[in-house]
Amino acid sequence: MTLDLIFYTNPMSRGQIARWMLEEVGEVYETVLLDYGTTMKAADYRAINPMGKVPTIVHDGRIVTECAAICAYLADAFPAANLAPPPTERHAYYRWLFFAAGPVEAAVTNRAMGFVVPEGRERSAGYGSFDDTIDALETAVSGGPWICGDQFTAADVYVGSQIDWGLSFKTIPSRPAFEDYAARLRTRPAYQRQKAIDGALIAEMQKQG
Repeated sequence: MTLDLIFYTNPMSRGQIARWMLEEVGEVYETVLLDYGTTMKAADYRAINPMGKVPTIVHDGRIVTECAAICAYLADAFPAANLAPPPTERHAYYRWLFFAAGPVEAAVTNRAMGFVVPEGRERSAGYGSFDDTIDALETAVSGGPWICGDQFTAADVYVGSQIDWGLSFKTIPSRPAFEDYAARLRTRPAYQRQKAIDGALIAEMQKQG
């Protein structure tokens, strides 16, 4: 039986972010595993996501791609999970969710790939400089246990994934605020379930390959 919530992913991808969010939501979902070289680029999947990338979710026939959008969509689609602040209190939620999806993603990726913004051209880059971006990111996680204060939200799933991965792969510098925030994230049962599920899938893929 096909479920109303379908999750297209590869465990060795940013799909881990979407799975964590799905686990936080707590709804039953169907997982469709795709291979980078074949099924992810096949016509039937490109009809769903023209980029031929993961993750993608399909909820009651509605297609959502991009990790930050998936996190925000699921928070709204399943309000009982309490993963978004009230609409009038979403200033920090939106601010840092989109900051991580834009400037942080670009700055960290460019740095990891060796791209350097030429001196004097910082205004032409959306993130300005890597150091300024990281300083601003530190601000996001320094005001309380979570980005929206005492409430854990979808913004923590997305921003937290960026920081967690960045610390693990050393693409984001270690700072006390980042380390403390990541430590809090890693205690969440949904985070631990996601790591167990994707870890087992990765191990199985490596065994077969």
